[in-house]
Amino acid sequence: MKTADIAQRYLDYFAKNDHTIVPSASLVSDDPSILFTIAGMVPFIPHFTGVVPAPHPRIADVQKCIRTNDIEEVGKTARHGTFFQMMGNWSFGDYFKEGAITHAWALLTTPESEGGLGFSPDDLWVTVYETDDEAAEIWQRVAGLPAERIQRMGREDNYWHTGQPGPGGPCSEIYYDRGPAYGPDGGPAVDDSRFLEIWNLVFMQDQIDNVRSKVDFDIVGQLPNKNIDTGMGLERVAFIKQGVENMYETDQVRPVLDVASRLSGRAYGDDHEDDVRFRIVADHVRSALMLLSDGVTPSNEGRGYILRRLMRRAIRSMRLLGVEGATFPELFVASRDVMKDTYPVLVTDWERISAYAFAEEETFLRTLSSGSAILDEAVAEARREGRSSLEGDRAFLLHDTYGFPIDLTLEIAEEAGLGVDRAAFDTLMTAQRQRAREDARSRKSRIADVGVYSEFRALGETGFTGYDDLVTESRVLGLLVDGAPAQRATTGQIAEVILAETALYAESGGQVADKGTIVGSGFELDVLDVQRPVPGLVSHTVEVTTGEVGVGDAATTVVDEANRRRAQQAHSATHLVHAALRDTLGSGATQAGSLNRAGYLRFDFTWGQALSAETRTEIEEIANTAVRDGLEVTTRVMSLDDAKAAGAMALFGEKYGSQVRMVDIGGPWSRELCGGTHVKTSSEIGLISLTGESSVGASNRRVEALVGQDAFRELTAERALVSELSASLKTPRDQLAQRIAELSQNLRAAEKRIAQFEAQKLQERVPEIAGRAAPAGRLTLVAESVGSVGSADDVRSLVQQVRERLGAAGAVVALAGEAGGRPVVVVAANEAARATGAKAGDLVRLASAALGGGGGGKPDLAQGGGTDAAAIPAALDAVRGAVAGL
Repeated sequence: MKTADIAQRYLDYFAKNDHTIVPSASLVSDDPSILFTIAGMVPFIPHFTGVVPAPHPRIADVQKCIRTNDIEEVGKTARHGTFFQMMGNWSFGDYFKEGAITHAWALLTTPESEGGLGFSPDDLWVTVYETDDEAAEIWQRVAGLPAERIQRMGREDNYWHTGQPGPGGPCSEIYYDRGPAYGPDGGPAVDDSRFLEIWNLVFMQDQIDNVRSKVDFDIVGQLPNKNIDTGMGLERVAFIKQGVENMYETDQVRPVLDVASRLSGRAYGDDHEDDVRFRIVADHVRSALMLLSDGVTPSNEGRGYILRRLMRRAIRSMRLLGVEGATFPELFVASRDVMKDTYPVLVTDWERISAYAFAEEETFLRTLSSGSAILDEAVAEARREGRSSLEGDRAFLLHDTYGFPIDLTLEIAEEAGLGVDRAAFDTLMTAQRQRAREDARSRKSRIADVGVYSEFRALGETGFTGYDDLVTESRVLGLLVDGAPAQRATTGQIAEVILAETALYAESGGQVADKGTIVGSGFELDVLDVQRPVPGLVSHTVEVTTGEVGVGDAATTVVDEANRRRAQQAHSATHLVHAALRDTLGSGATQAGSLNRAGYLRFDFTWGQALSAETRTEIEEIANTAVRDGLEVTTRVMSLDDAKAAGAMALFGEKYGSQVRMVDIGGPWSRELCGGTHVKTSSEIGLISLTGESSVGASNRRVEALVGQDAFRELTAERALVSELSASLKTPRDQLAQRIAELSQNLRAAEKRIAQFEAQKLQERVPEIAGRAAPAGRLTLVAESVGSVGSADDVRSLVQQVRERLGAAGAVVALAGEAGGRPVVVVAANEAARATGAKAGDLVRLASAALGGGGGGKPDLAQGGGTDAAAIPAALDAVRGAVAGL
């Protein structure tokens, strides 16, 4: 039975049993406390908590999920995968334990010929929460399960929550007995390899808080309704029904594994270590593909970091399988082709997805190459110094700065007959992870508890009138002061105001929130921010500037008209720039993020190289031609499917409901799904002036522009500057560029001559400086300041020449100077000095610390610096003391 067939049987069963079938939510979670949709229930948390009313009493779906907390187990077990699909059926205050158990048993045990999954009742076991007598009784009565096949478990196994404050509840898990070949008898309490969990029925009834661990938390209340949350792992059911050993060998994963086998020339099943690597590749490539399809892009933080880690683990595994070249063009295609029927976006957005994937592989392969060169030098240095292992801080630098995997460092070191100071590496890694955890805790602590909005959201959605009106009469539904509900807010207080309707635009889709005021009888509120803390609800953060506002008061929202107009100009200009980019570069240039505020736009798009000046000019001309032509801007509300059929672009990072707003500029010339505010005709934009273009990551570029009056002022300022330069240089405007180029060339030539003169003067000082060498312990030492120099290279050259002049006897040279207002120090130790323990790197770090900075280098030559030039004498004294003590 194919994976897609299993999913369809699931949905068909619940559709026949009065469940509304909904599509999968994005892998990018709306919950700010988690990066991804880590479980099928995550998109429904607002409904479980009562913050947002459930749209239907019964729902079923197949939800895309990403979970990386067990990433090190991927490939080693039959069931661990980072991307998985969770089949779920949900009841919001409708059926509860008996309904959930009845549905699960019926679907599992109904024969395949009748639309079920065809499991034998004799192969199924269940577990229930240790005190849940009701669930145990239902299983015996409904399914006829004997008591010995109903096992009781504690919180570790049979209480489910997300790991964050919110909904939770006891659960009942269904297990499939794979047979004696996989382990001992005795049910899941004895062996969870033989007895494989396939379905978890969560009886969602509790509100939990103070989550200290999976088993240590407080149940602080009951949810508004008793709900059902179930999750059946599609991949787990698939590998059982397909008769294979694990999820990596199912029809949606195995083709990627087979391509990896072909590319490596190694057979799957011949070697355990290779098999683990094949499975890592198959899993991580699919996970990366799905994350890219939902708009996540590789980066060094947050979701992008997780994606990058998955991709680099796959690349690393292919390298360990003997493949050093690019493999993603074949691996990603293989994954796309087996997933595309379920997720058509993989085909429609393939150009964007593949651009990111292939660029990331190319970048990391270069990283591996450069990291290998750095590591080779570290190995050579360790051998020269007679050490048996590489320093832990060097291994950490390779890992942290260059993205060089520690296991690759270990492998290369082992090949060279060296170890790695793993204890030092692990200490540095632990410190880094602790900082990350503290940062995460800090981030979570700043996230407001969205539960405070449930009462307000239950009153209905906030009506937005701002598309047509800039002034709207409303009333105050609720107030929050310091994050807690309040009845009144007085002069000087900062508060959140919930209104029935508002003309003020809440930040979304790249457009910043409106500015404005909220006024009423005896009060005036200055609007600081407008946000949507939960779907359908608008919250206004305000400062009470006059009087006192209370719940129930009549209130009028007043939008700052000038600011709104300039923001609309920028937002509509963004659509024009997007269309101009695609017209110039092709369909591969798609939006990857934007910011629109009054008079300014920032637009990120997928593209792998810098834009030439000619291309930028062409984009600017196309966009401004559209402004000149006065194209009509129209909006229509329609179904998402109809909008896509009409050619509207759905932009990543945006969440769309079943009804969407489509914005046309000049008909199909620019057609995007957008909830922002816009001008009525393109001529209202006035002017678009591109001010910059830059890289924001592999395959991502950014253009910035000023719009309207702001663009005009910028061009006026540039005109004035050109006129001033023309008058100052007594050169016509059309010859100004050539004249400045000539002056720049003359200046560079003069600077070069000055540098040569200064270098010559420094060289002439070599005999003088070397002549002041003095004994220091067992060595000869030169330690002095050379004053102001052109650059640190001058000091470095001088140090090396003085060292050579001192001959073969043990000598150390430490010279300090001031370059560009900052102190620089260079230390050199000849071979005889190094034999006594004098290392330039250690000495320069000592001197640099006195200068308020840092430095380093090799034992023979090292360089450092700092911020305090006045401390140069102290830095040199530190070197003198250290050398004398050797």
